[in-house]
Amino acid sequence: MGDGAYQQVFDEARTDPEGFWGKAAEALAWFRKPETVLDRSAAPFYRWFPDGSLNTCYEALDRHVDDGHGDQLALVHDSAMQGEGHQVLRKTYRELRDEVAHFAGALAKLGVTKGDRVIVYMPMVPEAVVAMLACARLGAVHSVVFGGFAAHELATRIDDAAPKLVVAASCGLEPNRVVAYKPLLDQALAEATHQVEHCVVLQRPQAEATLVEGRDVLWEDALAGAEPHDCVPVASTDPLYILYTSGTTGQPKGVVRDHGGHAVALRWSMKNVYGAEPGDVYWAASDVGWVVGHSYIVYGPLLHRCTTVMYEGKPVGTPDAGAFWRVLQDHRVNVFFTAPTAFRAIKRVDPEGAMVKDYDTSSLRTLFLAGERCDPDTLSWSGRILGVPVVDHWWQTETGWPIAANLVGLEPMPVKPGSATVPVPGWDMQVLDDEGTRQPHDVIGNLVAKLPLPPGALLSLWNADARFVETYLTRFEGYYATSDAGYIDGDGYVHVMARTDDVINVAGHRLSTGALEEVIAAHPDVAECAVIGVHDETKGQLPWGLLVLNQGCTRGDAVVKEAIAEVRAQVGPVAAFKHAVVVEKLPKTRSGKILRGTLRKIADGMPYKMPATIEDETVLHDVERVIRAL
Repeated sequence: MGDGAYQQVFDEARTDPEGFWGKAAEALAWFRKPETVLDRSAAPFYRWFPDGSLNTCYEALDRHVDDGHGDQLALVHDSAMQGEGHQVLRKTYRELRDEVAHFAGALAKLGVTKGDRVIVYMPMVPEAVVAMLACARLGAVHSVVFGGFAAHELATRIDDAAPKLVVAASCGLEPNRVVAYKPLLDQALAEATHQVEHCVVLQRPQAEATLVEGRDVLWEDALAGAEPHDCVPVASTDPLYILYTSGTTGQPKGVVRDHGGHAVALRWSMKNVYGAEPGDVYWAASDVGWVVGHSYIVYGPLLHRCTTVMYEGKPVGTPDAGAFWRVLQDHRVNVFFTAPTAFRAIKRVDPEGAMVKDYDTSSLRTLFLAGERCDPDTLSWSGRILGVPVVDHWWQTETGWPIAANLVGLEPMPVKPGSATVPVPGWDMQVLDDEGTRQPHDVIGNLVAKLPLPPGALLSLWNADARFVETYLTRFEGYYATSDAGYIDGDGYVHVMARTDDVINVAGHRLSTGALEEVIAAHPDVAECAVIGVHDETKGQLPWGLLVLNQGCTRGDAVVKEAIAEVRAQVGPVAAFKHAVVVEKLPKTRSGKILRGTLRKIADGMPYKMPATIEDETVLHDVERVIRAL
């Protein structure tokens, strides 16, 4: 990589992690400064800043008020879901600090103390941010469950986390429908073995909830008579939150994040990865139910004294494909982060990106994409219509912040479409084959991270240390297994090609579904696509393509033939790509990930379980009918 700023910082973090992260930790206002940076004594359960004491809420809010920045905007809530037009609510750092302190007092009055768990079951409303920060203020452990999550899945999380209390909204808003949350919560609590003491309910006028006497308390009634609560000092290693990610056994995996390492890593990433400065406007178009919402709607921007934008709406349909451009314009956004699937949705409706011309997006400096592999066509289209650098970067719920990125705040690098650029300092990435042998440049294999992981990564799984080791640390000794497949090229760039179970074996040749999708997505009439490996008696597996066309395109059969021909021309006959079909939509999770594993089971005629995180079950059923008819 040469001798630039990136290489120097990366080498320092790799050869002297204690020195590097000890220096980064000096940016925080510790209540008790740590003398030990990294405790290796209980490996693989490494702990960062074990003798330090702080409070993440103080670091995110009170500190900035104490430093004289109380009048700076902290949070802008923009809702495109409430009637005609959109509604905007703005809160300064002082206003948000005061609201959080008051709600922390309300939680304390209801019996919540340090170490207790609180489940937050809310849509994209400011009160969700207030609830998360109020828990952090008390030293309580929040677990945000995506609003509208199915009752059974919510019940499993209630039983696993054993919360003292649930904070919920009466409903969430989707385009053309209202999702009542309270009946789902009541059903989940009836099913769960663990019983909570109270539910604090935020009534929304679109669907008011029926309260259970003695258990349920209205948000405003909880605040009545409550006194503002100070920040409770906690150990750096104390859990800040549990975030559940779907487990293969049906038992959810509760990723545990700490206070100290998390704050140090996110604060460092805001400047070095995202190029954000204090006072900038930062918008992550995600949801607080996902890791992006935790890291870069709530904690990262506030720790770095940015203004964070919280958007309740969609990229299209609220009201049109110009929704994102309107938000960029209205709030003078400097750094924007969303998923590639959002841009594919916009591109499908507005292939030329014509609507962006109706808005002033000149405040935007950089667009960041993550959540699914970004195909080169989406990357170039996004950059072309917005006129800014586009950064495809890679990370996971478990890691909490980016593993690989183009570090625009440290040393911007040439873009290689299809690559997440280079490992972020702190992440020592390698490629191993299934036997654990390190692979040479450009050879696809298992992407792994050498232990110890940097600050901000998961500590363990909630009440499941053995499962944590088995799931992530056993397959390759001394490494964290990402379960992603890819390669590192001769320039040190990381190419994430697919989940490891999406690498298909065609007559002995290992092929990445991502590489095939890359070719198909470049077709001008294809809005998005998915390739799955389907069982074949002769070749082991064969790739099948599912294509979604741009709105108005009526030449589906021709597009399929052209896509097949293009794969044959670019990847070669070895891909044996002969089967593709047009579908109306691709089934996805609410965070935008295509349900490739479920589609593969359908194509192989295997039974499957409806994924808990699915965005729309009808889309999966529609695609299932198409696949079954082939």
